[in-house]
Amino acid sequence: MSNDPILLSKALASFDALWSPRIVTRVNDYDVRIAKVEGEHIWHVHDDTDEFFLVLDGELHISLREPAGERTVLLPQGAVFTVPRGTEHRPYAPDGAAILLFEPTGTPTVGDRHDQIPDHVDATTGHPLNT
Repeated sequence: MSNDPILLSKALASFDALWSPRIVTRVNDYDVRIAKVEGEHIWHVHDDTDEFFLVLDGELHISLREPAGERTVLLPQGAVFTVPRGTEHRPYAPDGAAILLFEPTGTPTVGDRHDQIPDHVDATTGHPLNT
């Protein structure tokens, strides 16, 4: 990791792949990741960690399956939200968004448990294949 300042706009401009977070820096044992997202991700759960979202551009929706039922939170640009560990969730961005994630190093994008992963996605990392 570099000890120089990181321009998130420059980092985001360096790739086009959707739902394929890139690590921009680390804080202790946590990765700070950025991603471009559009359309739907898969329903998934992180059993042992919360997942922090910051919307850098656009608008992100996160559907949650909670004990009280299913709900969706709407995150406009500049909003933050933390999905509690063990909560099944599905992020989606109908019109596209850029997000920042804060997660323990090695956290898979598709969580510990998830719906079936589409053929064009790496089952280990959750990153699209051939990007």
